[in-house]
Amino acid sequence: MRPAALILLTASFIPCMVSAQEQAPPVRQVQAQDGGAREVLESIVIPPMRDAPFTLSLHTEWVRSLSDSGAITLENQRRIARDGNGRIYEERWFLVPKNGKAKSRMNVIQIADPELHTLYDCFFDGRQICALLNYSGTTSTVYKIDGPPAGPLPNNTGVVTRENLGNELIAGVDTVGTRETTVYNPGVFGNDQKLTLSREYWFASQLGIDLVSRRSDPRFGTQNFTVTSVDLGEPDPKLFDLPEGFKVEDRRPPATNRPN
Repeated sequence: MRPAALILLTASFIPCMVSAQEQAPPVRQVQAQDGGAREVLESIVIPPMRDAPFTLSLHTEWVRSLSDSGAITLENQRRIARDGNGRIYEERWFLVPKNGKAKSRMNVIQIADPELHTLYDCFFDGRQICALLNYSGTTSTVYKIDGPPAGPLPNNTGVVTRENLGNELIAGVDTVGTRETTVYNPGVFGNDQKLTLSREYWFASQLGIDLVSRRSDPRFGTQNFTVTSVDLGEPDPKLFDLPEGFKVEDRRPPATNRPN
């Protein structure tokens, strides 16, 4: 409000040369509230693995419990692909209420190249911009899907247990299942009693990714990621072309700081 008051004070010293019928411009009002929180839902990890191409469809479901024993369920479906050189194509779609009237729509396409160390975020929000960023992933890196080792956590914060669930064929691909439970002691997150997190994932070593991942956390609800279809051939190379008509904005740090 201080800038507006200054403008009014300055205007009072200007000789009155305007018509008495002219009205002052309306004051702009903005809704403002304290509190609230925003969470970001992380999806399955897609490493830049060489010689393991695929195109898949991933269904996401996020269930959050309410205090009256009800629940809020959001979902979406999106396409992910990786070619034999390790390039990754991912679509990002808005989460929408399950069985609701709202239709999900794609808002971002991401294209990562481990050889050029580039990541393009292409926004479908009317700007038609692809932001160019550095990409640190490499095909020579081994990406561990497992969590912390089973047993006590450091500093007496809790304990991890892990159970082998055996093998299962998912979308025509062999996977190995694991159930991981982490119990945190009181006080770790400001919790006044023990906090239990569970994670179940079915890992496909052929592709280096989880085809099913279920995570339950009382702070954020239950997150289910399920691959519903997989094509193990090379994806359409056009997927890795930037969308037609989009402008590239280079948001990388100076060239001296870029990876070779």
